Amino acid sequence: MKSTLLQQMYKDVLEGVPLAKESHNYTSLLNLGVEQSPERDESGNGMHLPSANGGIRSHEDTEMSDAGTPATDNISNNFANRNPSFCPREEMLLQLTLIKMMVAKAESQEIEFNMRQKYCEIFVLLLKEANIDSQLICLLGSSDQLLSHMASKSLASLVYFQLKEQNVLNVTWLTFSRKTLSGFPVNTQVAQCLWTLTAILKDALKDRTLPKAGTAKLLDPLDAVLEEFYNSILFHHFDSHHYTSPYSEAAKNLISFIDLLEALLASRIELERPFRCQRVLFLKVSYVLNLISSSVHYLIKKLFIMLLKKCVLYKSREDTKSGSLFLQNPSLYEDMLALSNAVLQVANLTWLDQIPLSGRISYFGGSEAPPGSDAVGGSDQTVLRALSLVVLKALEFKCQSSATEAEIKGDVQSSMSQLLIFWTSHLRSSPQSRPVVHHCEWLSLIFIEQDDDLWEAAKALLLIYLKFDRVRHDAAANSSQKEEETWDILTHASGYNPHCIFLFFLEKIAFDSTVLLDFLISSETCFLEYLVRYLKLLRKDWHQFVDVCNHFDTKHATFQSIASVEPLHQEKQSCVTDESLQNAYEQEPQIQASLVSSQNCLVFTTEQGDNKVGESNQSNSFICTDSTSLLGSLQSLVNYDSSEDSEIESDGKECLVNTKKVPLNTESEKRIRETGCNYTDDEQNKLKTEALPLEQNGSNTSSCLTCMESSDNIISLRIMLYKSTKCLEELQKAISRLQRRNLFPYNPSALLKLLSHIEEISKNVNPQ
Repeated sequence: MKSTLLQQMYKDVLEGVPLAKESHNYTSLLNLGVEQSPERDESGNGMHLPSANGGIRSHEDTEMSDAGTPATDNISNNFANRNPSFCPREEMLLQLTLIKMMVAKAESQEIEFNMRQKYCEIFVLLLKEANIDSQLICLLGSSDQLLSHMASKSLASLVYFQLKEQNVLNVTWLTFSRKTLSGFPVNTQVAQCLWTLTAILKDALKDRTLPKAGTAKLLDPLDAVLEEFYNSILFHHFDSHHYTSPYSEAAKNLISFIDLLEALLASRIELERPFRCQRVLFLKVSYVLNLISSSVHYLIKKLFIMLLKKCVLYKSREDTKSGSLFLQNPSLYEDMLALSNAVLQVANLTWLDQIPLSGRISYFGGSEAPPGSDAVGGSDQTVLRALSLVVLKALEFKCQSSATEAEIKGDVQSSMSQLLIFWTSHLRSSPQSRPVVHHCEWLSLIFIEQDDDLWEAAKALLLIYLKFDRVRHDAAANSSQKEEETWDILTHASGYNPHCIFLFFLEKIAFDSTVLLDFLISSETCFLEYLVRYLKLLRKDWHQFVDVCNHFDTKHATFQSIASVEPLHQEKQSCVTDESLQNAYEQEPQIQASLVSSQNCLVFTTEQGDNKVGESNQSNSFICTDSTSLLGSLQSLVNYDSSEDSEIESDGKECLVNTKKVPLNTESEKRIRETGCNYTDDEQNKLKTEALPLEQNGSNTSSCLTCMESSDNIISLRIMLYKSTKCLEELQKAISRLQRRNLFPYNPSALLKLLSHIEEISKNVNPQ
């Protein structure tokens, strides 16, 4: 009978039908019938459960006399055979579900006032007459995980409802929480208590109507005991076998505590002066760092590493609004400084090498590779990026708080050297990958698969560079040329030269401006902040940018993909891979010498007349750049153009440049045009003027096929400079189009001004 009434009540609450009966009737239906005897011990013994005849029976009266097993575990066995539809376990689960549903309805402003008032009356009776909070606390200790979980959810809902609606903190729950946490490690059953507190904090974070005083009232009486619990659970050796399995009670306690620490970190934004329990993770982060390098299960290490990542990316609400980090929150400055010092201290002592990142790859349905798969084990890229970002952000903050050049230089060199070693040892290698020839390339290789982490890392290195450069110039107003060269070498050797990092990224996305536009429109990355800072640097450091571009053309081109022109009588053209290019260097020393003499522009020769490969001084030369970049950009994620004023866009970029026309048969010329990608006339003229300023003789073709009489006449192509500035110009045009149509999500005027200035510099300045 009771189950039928509960089902009808569930249906009425779900459909929003007013509850017509007296509140006492519904209170009786929701009464769990679980009571706690005064002599209850910490394991949950002594709780009273509903008997078959509707009365109350004590745990000591059950046939199961094992003191460690709560009687709730055997409810189903005792009554399932009598009436399957009246199973006490299912009935209790339905009661817990109803309590949580009614709390949600009572908090909703969409429900009629009379119905919400009815629900509140039922809750008052449940708490005062039925002591429902005590019953729920008893159920937390049940070994029935579903009952324990639902009891935790329902208890958290009731406690939060009282805090929000009545501005009262539930005394029964508070006493239980303080006693449980202060009793650790003697009392090891703390996970359920942590779950409940975490759920209450998360509910408070979701509800913006709860005043800050409510969060303070919740944490104030628990502040000291939470800090003490932090010391107890983290400050001991984790070499015990209890932590090697994620399913052990000890591991469950740690994982539950990680969830609570995350909620405490998130709730910190609500308070101007955070509690100690919200700061302890920053101030005593060394406990966490030691745990990460211990022998605990990999899952626990990964969760703590991801928590540290959230710490270094944390900003208070005031900082987010004003954009001035730490100005209005001195405690956050102190906390970040403590965290940064601790992280850099262990990072410089080879702490990174002690962290194994060879966790199993996750698959659907488990962590085992499916039969017949070619899965290759490698480092956990998610944790690799998180650890790297933690170190980079810690280094950024440490540099921002440093005042002397020597201090910054020491921190940067030691930390970046450890990071470079860490990246080299853990980056997954594949047969198709080429060796990394420049330290600045590591950033894009490590973070390219995670946009938000990529730009946080790039911004951190950019801020480190700017602070270092500013302190350096303040110390010596007039630097000599040798000092500038030494500084330049240092930024490249440590992998944080901002121009190199930006160009490597553009190269990875094939200079596709629409990818940059997607980042600017997205609210999930800090790309806008990074780009504005970088463009300001680029505006005053243009010549350095040009030097880096030239370095790409002369040094990095050795590893680019190239298009090879076969003998024309074979009527073939093919692209040579990076690996085949290196093999060609080993087999043909004379080709390598030719490349070096021509500033590493890739040269292929064909004899006139018999179309056979000949010597460079008797041939015409075909110059080809990166086929991967020039034969087409990444497909745009969004079509930002409309039919009314979209500009003419080519399907790709041409990879050959004309300086003197060569007589070719029609079919061969057609093949070269099909392999290359045509520019529009304006783009072709611009490339000829800006990249290769040689006079054209009688060229009337739209192809950018360039033929030279001798490799001695080759002039270094500023390919990287052209492609990077062209990408920024296209970005500027795309933003302007969207702004004209009121489609851009914010006012980009300042950004457009910077981009226009860069375009003006690239056109007017003739870098040497």
